[in-house]
Amino acid sequence: MDLNERVQQHFLDSIAAQQATAALMSPAIADAAEKLMQTLIADGKILACGNGGSAADSQHFAAQMVGRFERERPGLAALALTTDSSVLTALGSHDDFDLVFSKQIYALGRAGDVLLAISPSGNAANVISAVHAAHDRHMSIIALTGRDGGQIGELLGGDDVHICVPATRTAHIHEAHITVLHALSDAVDYLLLGGE
Repeated sequence: MDLNERVQQHFLDSIAAQQATAALMSPAIADAAEKLMQTLIADGKILACGNGGSAADSQHFAAQMVGRFERERPGLAALALTTDSSVLTALGSHDDFDLVFSKQIYALGRAGDVLLAISPSGNAANVISAVHAAHDRHMSIIALTGRDGGQIGELLGGDDVHICVPATRTAHIHEAHITVLHALSDAVDYLLLGGE
């Protein structure tokens, strides 16, 4: 395989992962959008977390909620737990990095809020800790995972939504996650503002 073929194959594999996600996860994505909208209407908020690329995804999603996606609308209550470097470094230094999200959830989360937990493997220790904290705070969870859902998939309850990308390669899971987050943003706007 030459380099051009390798590049093309990356796109083809990504498209296949996205198509499989659309086929299998569209009902869960629609359920997640309804849950987000119900939370926001009830004056709740969305807390989002993840590591590395998933941290960037959580920030990207929060920006689309607070700012806008594709249409102008009032800002919606969303916060990425990955953005306050003083909080993250204090918790990581004085406590344990596995607690950097859960301690924020205990401080900021309230019953009726939603945790958007992003982990391609479903096994990120600090995201698992965040799921436990969200359940303790009587928050529901929307989990974006991949592969077999990992430990996070096993922790979810009846009020939670699991969007598990049916792929094994981390890059393709991330690529599908950003599409899922865009679909959620679009669906929230559709529920709030109506269609064209």
